[in-house]
Amino acid sequence: MSTPTTSFGREAAAAVSRSKNEPAWLVAWREEAGELASRLELPNPEKMPLARWTLDQYGTSRPGTPVSSTADLPAAIAGLLPEDTQGALIVQHNSSVIYTRLSNELKAQGVVLTSLEEAARTHEQLVRDHLMTEYKQDEHKLAAVHAALWNGGVFLYVPRNVDIEFPIQALLFADDAEATFMPHILIVADTNSRVSFVEQAASLLDGEGKELLHNSAVEIFAKAGAHVRYAAVHHMDAGVVDVAYRRAVLANDARVEWIVGDLHNGNTLTDTKSLLKGNGSTSDTKIISVGTGSQRMSLTTGAVHFGKSSESDMVTRAVMKEEATAIINGITKIEHGATKANGQQTERVLMLSPKARGDANPILLIDEDDVKAGHAASVGQVNAEQVYYLMSRGVSRKEAERLIIHGFLDPVVSEIPLAGLREQLHSILERKLG
Repeated sequence: MSTPTTSFGREAAAAVSRSKNEPAWLVAWREEAGELASRLELPNPEKMPLARWTLDQYGTSRPGTPVSSTADLPAAIAGLLPEDTQGALIVQHNSSVIYTRLSNELKAQGVVLTSLEEAARTHEQLVRDHLMTEYKQDEHKLAAVHAALWNGGVFLYVPRNVDIEFPIQALLFADDAEATFMPHILIVADTNSRVSFVEQAASLLDGEGKELLHNSAVEIFAKAGAHVRYAAVHHMDAGVVDVAYRRAVLANDARVEWIVGDLHNGNTLTDTKSLLKGNGSTSDTKIISVGTGSQRMSLTTGAVHFGKSSESDMVTRAVMKEEATAIINGITKIEHGATKANGQQTERVLMLSPKARGDANPILLIDEDDVKAGHAASVGQVNAEQVYYLMSRGVSRKEAERLIIHGFLDPVVSEIPLAGLREQLHSILERKLG
């Protein structure tokens, strides 16, 4: 299905906002986004004709039922929670957040964890100062639609000098194909704070041929000296189109780590970018993906260096099966004045079928002389010598290939900061790799 260019507008966006009794500033903000959505074009990722995807399934607001404890969560959601949930937790079911847990100790330190919809009322200035200031609503049609319709979502504020010991967990779950499912995660980590955040996006659509659009966004603002580790695992049904734009903005000496498992079963468009605005800021991005069936995937990672002595490293590893296609772009940009910057990237694609396709496109854009930058890219099949070595020691060919593939992906899997989620990730990989 192609996506109409005039299927959504100002009036519809305002009506949705007013129906949720949102503050006046947000109604006007969504109105503007609705107007943009009616006239902007879709993004144009290389070799990926998005007009053929089902991207106009905006749905309607279908809030979940709020609960007071994890014991009251729907069984399908409870089954996705890792056992090690001693840290903070927030759960979105379809179009709304239904559960939030934050310890009194963290509350006393000034930590805020709530739905983004609630934060727009209770922490208006923080939200207005940061919401979609880096992933802008006029970037393209999908961004405008997201700005007009985002719902539920997560707002996390970590005050100055606060070090959160356990990961903050967010579970975003959809089981209604008619629901609007467009969460926005906004994280503000103040000066010298430290936090790990784990996002899991999952779905369970009942019936064949069900389709859903997951049009999501993440924005991280790491102030001076802050350290944010962000891990995400997406594993939704084949009928879900997964759109995920992620942005991090780093001040002086700040650090962000992206650890992403794009293990979704349907078409995927992701764009993960760090903007290293501060001197001495660092970004480390690790992404894995497994494509099966006739999946189409566009995976872009980026780092833009503004600050002096800033460093970025990006690693993407993808495994393609059957007739899956992945276009993997790595973009390192070093702006004029970012002296002593160092930007490195690696893209590797492993193809398990003659009909699978993987394109790795490393791109370096350098506007400064006194810098370091490098890239490496490879596309190929499972190493025959490695298979032979393992088989010579009594391992079957199938098991040898399985071990090699898991070893290929392990540098990212092992970085997930929750043991329970790492185990889930291994199970998802086993299912996808067969």
